[in-house]
Amino acid sequence: MSLPPATACAAAVLSLLAFSACATPAVQQGREHDEHLAHEPAASGVAAGTAQPDDANLPAGALTVAARLATSPRHGEYVMIPRTPGGSDSLRAWVVYPERKDKAPVVVVIHEIFGLSTWVRGVADQLAADGFIAVAPDLLTGKYTLAAGDTIMQAQASALIRTLAPDSVQRDIARSAEYGMSLPAAKQSFGVVGFCWGGSTSFNAAVRAHPKLKGAVVYYGTAPASTELTTVRAPVLGLYGENDARVNATIPGADSTMKALRKPYEPVILTGAGHGFLRQQDGQNGANLTAARSAWPKTVAFFQRTLR
Repeated sequence: MSLPPATACAAAVLSLLAFSACATPAVQQGREHDEHLAHEPAASGVAAGTAQPDDANLPAGALTVAARLATSPRHGEYVMIPRTPGGSDSLRAWVVYPERKDKAPVVVVIHEIFGLSTWVRGVADQLAADGFIAVAPDLLTGKYTLAAGDTIMQAQASALIRTLAPDSVQRDIARSAEYGMSLPAAKQSFGVVGFCWGGSTSFNAAVRAHPKLKGAVVYYGTAPASTELTTVRAPVLGLYGENDARVNATIPGADSTMKALRKPYEPVILTGAGHGFLRQQDGQNGANLTAARSAWPKTVAFFQRTLR
């Protein structure tokens, strides 16, 4: 993965460790700041020391992503995106380009509570491998300073997420998309994909209905309140682990409302998988890997269909 000299220092900035957990931030404005229960490694359903699988057709799991990124042939770089045109306040993001001769659609990758982690960078790299320009903003930009190493503790991340105003988050997502679409190699459409807290935020991006948003993918994130769904214009694909009752309890209301509104929403429940199955591919005694192998091709096909 090549980085220009101007971004060499930035490359050392916050690669948040992929703790296999989501903390419980306070709820604000409906479900845009959603509670996320911990899913610790001890509950993953595999013995300690078991090697994590690495399927080259999927985003790398938490234990193999660093090695995968180190050998990626794709160009990735850190960029600073002005939050307002000409302004001094900027949003840090990781951008990865596909290897293709024609222009590519843009996908904004919305992280979990841990900010712009190595694992999220790996998801962006896989999206580029699948033909998309991936823009992964650090929505915690400006909220922290680095301590020793490149880690942030779960409690600190949870506290920082609680400080984010939903409107500001959605503005940052829109700016990330607009930056991506401004690139010479980009098409003029974008999609969003998010995980856990980012999954909820992805669904809410569909609620906000940016005119160039053509599709939203939700990985194990709660749905917005039914009263908020009237503004959705882009198709939504939801991918959920079966063993995630708290998140899945929000699906039926959204599903029935979206059907009544004649808006496309496809919720997919993946048998035996737990919360965070795409990150924890070694979990749930093989069910998480099976779920990931089903969910990721659906994600790619969805974006290929909607981001033409």
